[in-house]
This record gives sequence, structure tokens and C-alpha cells, in this order.
Amino acid sequence: MRVGIPREIKIHEYRVGATPEGVRELVAHGHQVLVEQGAGAAIGLDDAQYRAAGAEIVGTAAELFARAELIVKVKEPQPQEYPLLRPQQLLFTYLHLAAEPALAQRLCDAGVTAIAYETVTASDGGLPLLAPMSEVAGRMAIQAGAACLEKPRGGAGVLLAGVPGVAPAKVVILGAGVVGTNAAAMALGMGAQVTVLNRSVARMRRIDERFGGRVQTRHATAAAVEALVLDADLVVGAVLEPGAAAPKLVPRAWLARMRPGSVLVDVAIDQGGCFESSRPTTHADPSYLLDGIVHYCVANMPGAVARTASFALSQATLPFVLALADQGGAQALANDPHLAHGLNVQDGRIVHPAVARALGKP
Repeated sequence: MRVGIPREIKIHEYRVGATPEGVRELVAHGHQVLVEQGAGAAIGLDDAQYRAAGAEIVGTAAELFARAELIVKVKEPQPQEYPLLRPQQLLFTYLHLAAEPALAQRLCDAGVTAIAYETVTASDGGLPLLAPMSEVAGRMAIQAGAACLEKPRGGAGVLLAGVPGVAPAKVVILGAGVVGTNAAAMALGMGAQVTVLNRSVARMRRIDERFGGRVQTRHATAAAVEALVLDADLVVGAVLEPGAAAPKLVPRAWLARMRPGSVLVDVAIDQGGCFESSRPTTHADPSYLLDGIVHYCVANMPGAVARTASFALSQATLPFVLALADQGGAQALANDPHLAHGLNVQDGRIVHPAVARALGKP
């Protein structure tokens, strides 16, 4: 199969869909790999490394999309890439279609078979292709939040760890999945006072066991969320309903009652955001102030640590890329029900139930 690795063009997106090691594996399986010129340059992976791994370097995205049967990306196609998509082409990437109705329609119109990393499942019920980026995003959420608490960024001027005689910041994390757990680890390591809210007692128990009781856990009732958010210095939105739009857990009306200069970091922004006042931002302009509250809502947070993120993502996606290339899309999807859960668009239709519900489609 001809596998294409394009250069990412979303603003400040420096990740790449496959590393030279992944390319070498594909070539060893007998596949032809096309890599767009400069695809990995931003993270120190030059064309010579890809060429040494067996890839053919192509000069333009247009040529790559025209020749490749399987496109392996990091982020969803951008508007300038829409015309390059063609019927029966396999697209394997993050899509987050619940928050992107226009993209969903363009994928249907193009006739591609679109498989989303974020809805591929594992035998334990996890999301193996979302997990590595969720680990990165959870840790980055605390770094970003700590910076936003600084006065020059619009924050209250609070140091996350405090100092002797001065209390540490209060960090509230909504969600105890991969993002929430990694955010809790980072915040605790930086010396903050950390509380995690979740509706699952089993997940709260795992948090308690992992951190030896040093992280407080609360059942995520509406009353508990309100009380803790209003008293927090930093709130991390880490909720996820696979394929579906994120629930709005913090109404805009609460902003006026929160601590002035406190910070909301919405890691769920790819799925529409879990704060009513959230809107997507970029690494070029990552935060904004609304009603005295700093909002950080970057839709591709791991792109800022692109080298780490690319290697983490590539090692997770490679087995699935090999399956698609070795067996062909239809057979690979038929053989692996977990990969089949990643199927979002096929034959001009939305085929993932949660995505369809979120978009109001059959």
C-alpha cells in the first residue's frame, strides 16, 4: 500500500504522523511510504532520516494526497487540504468531529474512509491512541495553568507551590481519566493542593490509591463542582465522553463569582469544551481574559512539545497503521473490532453513533 505522511499545517502544529522508525517498519512490510518534504523538520527529523528509512520524499501535499491510499496525520484536515481528499482514500488521524460539523460534512462529501484516533478502543475499554496525547495534555495543563496564574498573564499572581508560611494554590481537576490523573500527578509534584472530581467511585478509589491519599477526591455532584470551582485558583477541565461533545460543567454565570485572576484550562476543547465560556485558542494566542478569569483553551496542546508527543503518538499508532496497510482498510476493520470503533466516516455517512448524535445526524 502507498502510505502518505503529510506535513502538518494547522497553526503551530509541529508534530508528525510517523517517525523514521515507523517508516522503516512499514517499508519492511513491503509498503511504499511517501513523506512530504519537511514533514518532521520542526522536531529534528530531517528528510535524509526519512529517506534512509526507505521513504520517498515528495515536494507537495497535492502530490502526496494524489498518490497515497492511506493518509496518516496528526490533526484533522485543514480547509486547504479538503480539496485534496478523494473517494475511497483511508484517513487515519485525530478528528474530534463532534466539535467540527463542517469538517464532518466535507469528509462525507469527499467519500473518504475516516478513522479517528480518539475513538479507537482497547480490550480494557481504554482509548490507546488518545492516551499518549492525554498524558501529555494532562501534564501540560498544569504547566500552562501555573504560567497563566502569573500576574503578567492576567492571573492573580499566585505561585502554585506557595512558599513556607504561604499556602499553595488550590487546583481542581474535573475528571479522573488519563488527563485528570496526569494533571493531578503534575500538580501534586509542583506542591499544589489538589482535588479531583469524578462520578465513578472506582476511579476515585484508583486516584486515592495511586497518590496515597495526598490528592483529595470528591463525587462530582453539581453542588460539589460549584463549591470547589468557585474556591479554586486553577481549574482543569479533563472530562471525556468518547466521540461525543463534552458536557458543559461550568456555566459562564459562575465566572463573576470565581476568584479574580483564577485560571480555567480546558483540555476538553477538542470536543467542544467543558466550560461554557471556552472558545478554541492557538499556541500563537493561547489565552484570553473573560469576566476576570483567564481561559487557556489551546486545541492542540501537545503540539507545543512536538518531539515528545510525536514519538509517543507514533509508537501507539504504528500497530494499527501496519494492520491497515497489510490487510487493507475493509479487512483490518473487519478483523479488529477495536479499530472498527475508530471508524467515523464511510461511504459519505457518519457511522460512529456518538459522533452522529453530537452532530444531529442519523
